[in-house]
Amino acid sequence: MKITSVDVHTVDFYRTNLVLVEVNTDEGITGVGEATLEGRERAVLGALADLEEALIGRDPTRISSTMYELVRDGYWRGGHVVGSALSAIEMSLWDISARELGVPVSRLLGGQTRDRVRAYANGWFSGAESPEDYAAAARRTVETGFRGLKWDPFENFDLTISHAELDRSLAQLQAVRDEVGPDVELFVEGHGRFDVRTATMIARELEPFRPVWFEEPCPPDNLDALCEIRRVSPVPIAAGERWFGRQGIAPALARHAVDFVQPDVTHAGGIGELAFISTLAAVSYVGFAPHNPSGPISTAATLQIGASVPNFHYLEIMATDVPWRPDISSERLVLTDEGDVMIPGGIGLGITLDRDAIARHPFAAHPLRLFSESTYDIRPGDELSFFNLPSRDGE
Repeated sequence: MKITSVDVHTVDFYRTNLVLVEVNTDEGITGVGEATLEGRERAVLGALADLEEALIGRDPTRISSTMYELVRDGYWRGGHVVGSALSAIEMSLWDISARELGVPVSRLLGGQTRDRVRAYANGWFSGAESPEDYAAAARRTVETGFRGLKWDPFENFDLTISHAELDRSLAQLQAVRDEVGPDVELFVEGHGRFDVRTATMIARELEPFRPVWFEEPCPPDNLDALCEIRRVSPVPIAAGERWFGRQGIAPALARHAVDFVQPDVTHAGGIGELAFISTLAAVSYVGFAPHNPSGPISTAATLQIGASVPNFHYLEIMATDVPWRPDISSERLVLTDEGDVMIPGGIGLGITLDRDAIARHPFAAHPLRLFSESTYDIRPGDELSFFNLPSRDGE
C-alpha cells in the first residue's frame, strides 16, 4: 500500500476553524486526522502542503519510521505549527492501519481497557455575564448528564488581577458551586494568564471550592515559574496543552511541575506520542487528562487513547457546538447520565468525513479572544448539543 495524496479541509467553527486531513492510498483506504490550531490555521495548511510532498509513495502502515523521518528531515523541530501538521498525519496513518486490519485503533494500542471515559464540559458558559448567568448555565449543563465543568472565570486579565477583579471571578465560582452542589467536579482554567505571585494568590483563594485542578496558572514557556506555583499551591495544578511531544512533557514530569498533564493529540505528536506520554505520566504517578476542545476527529482519536490507556483520567469536550458539527462527519457520541462518554465502535478511528457538508462552511477568520472583551463569545447563539443523536449510516 502507498500514499497517493493528502486532502486538507478547513471548516468554520465560529470560535476557530477546524483543519481536517485525509490521507489517501492506492488501495482505496483513507485515514483521517485533525490539525486544528486556533488562530494559526493558515500556517498549518502550509506545513501540511510541505509534508504531503514527503509522504507521497510511502507505506502508510510504517508509522514509526515515517514519523521519525518526517521530523528528522524537517530540520526545524518542535513548535505548534509543524507539530500540529505532523499530529494530523500521524493520526491518519493509525486510522489507515487499523482500517486495513478491520479493527479499532485501540486494538493496535494494546486493546480496550474500558468502554467509557469520564468527561468534563467546556464551552457551557458562552454568553454568561453575571454569577447568576453562570449558575443557570451550569445547572442546564449538569441536567444534560455532565458531572464536571471547566471554565476560565478570569475574564481577559493579563499577569495580574486586582482584589476587586478577583472577587468578581470568585463570585462566579461560588454561584456555580452553590447551584450544582458538592458532587459536581469543577475545573478552573487559567489560560496561562498570571505571574507567579498572582497565580499563587489565586490558588489559595480557590481551595474552598475544591477544584479538581487549577489549569495553566502561568504562561507555558517558563517551567521554573510553574514549579514554584505548584510547590506552594493548595490545589492540584494541570498544564501541558501548549507543550509539544515527549521533549516538552518529560522535563515537567521530572521536575514535578504538575499533578495532571494535558497533551493535545492534535499538537503533541498524535496518537502514539500521547500513548508514550501517558506511560511517562504513569511512572511519575501524575494524572493523564488530554486537552481536547476541538473537532470530531480530535475527539475520536482521544477516545481511542482513552479506551486503551489505563491511567486516562478525564476527557475534555465541548458541551455544545455549532449546529453543523453533526453534519461534517459520522461522529455520534453518547453521554451517559453518570457523566461518561461511551467509546464509539467501528474500525480505525470510527469516523469519516462528509465533504459536501464541510464545503458548506468555508474558512472564516476568527481572532483569538483570550485577551479581549469578547473572551467568552465562543458560540454563535444557535449552538446545540451533539450528544445522543441518531446514528448515521456507514460507521
